[in-house]
Amino acid sequence: MEILRPAGEEAGLRLDVYLARALPDLTRSAAARLIETGQVLLDGKAPPKSCRLAGGEVIAVTLPDPEPVDALPEDIPLDVVYEDQDVIVVNKPKGMVVHPAPGHSTGTLVNALLCRCGDSLSGVGGAVRPGIVHRIDRDTSGLIIAAKNDAAHLGLSAQLADHSLARTYEAVAEGRLREDSGAVDAPIGRSPRDRKKMAVVPDGRRAVTHYEVLERYRGATYLRCRLETGRTHQIRVHMAHLGHPICGDPVYGRERPDLTGQCLHAAALTFLHPRTGERMTLTCPLPEEFRRFLEKLRRMEGQGE
Repeated sequence: MEILRPAGEEAGLRLDVYLARALPDLTRSAAARLIETGQVLLDGKAPPKSCRLAGGEVIAVTLPDPEPVDALPEDIPLDVVYEDQDVIVVNKPKGMVVHPAPGHSTGTLVNALLCRCGDSLSGVGGAVRPGIVHRIDRDTSGLIIAAKNDAAHLGLSAQLADHSLARTYEAVAEGRLREDSGAVDAPIGRSPRDRKKMAVVPDGRRAVTHYEVLERYRGATYLRCRLETGRTHQIRVHMAHLGHPICGDPVYGRERPDLTGQCLHAAALTFLHPRTGERMTLTCPLPEEFRRFLEKLRRMEGQGE
């Protein structure tokens, strides 16, 4: 079951429209069917699909079971940054899908975690996503945390909601950003032109990305980005919105022969340990391809002086 709380800026939206934007895998027609069949409760009551939001309601959505996907243990090496009885933090390589889905039933992080952790993964995410608290894109590398029990999962999910679980990324964007730091506060929702893409849209969900410039090169900028919210493809969409898409991003920018996918890395993760309350900050180094790309940009910058 998904629990949603529409913000004030979403007041006036039809309920089915809001659900389609808030839940990435749900179309508007599918949202309407869920409402019609009583799978959606608005403040504890079954609403009509034409209901318009006032903002601040509590919406409970019972989603249909996903198509069966066998999530089987696979002996896939993992770069484990931290592990205890409650959580495991992994440095995910670029190219690895987080959980099984149609077309990606094997080779995922979940398959690897099932082999390493056995039955000691939380069940909150269901059989397809055991232990998974948050996701990062297949072609984004870096830190991802998984929960080993339901109490840890619920605690970490609450931290995601109140932003005490902080995720910091490093990226290289096309072009030279003028400002040394800034924030993009622009709502994100499904692209009206392509349902497979996200976009900055007036009636999207609030999304905030903070950034600071680390280095500037000829035609590129090395950035550190901190997520205040966690929307699908948020950094990629926001940087493209600024006119500086992430280098190598095939969806929101352009492919590059010297990169396999976007140059984006989840470099640091800060959270409160769900059992002890200790504030923990974990980091991981840039992947080799990212480092080589930076070195190339620095050489080009030096040659231009």
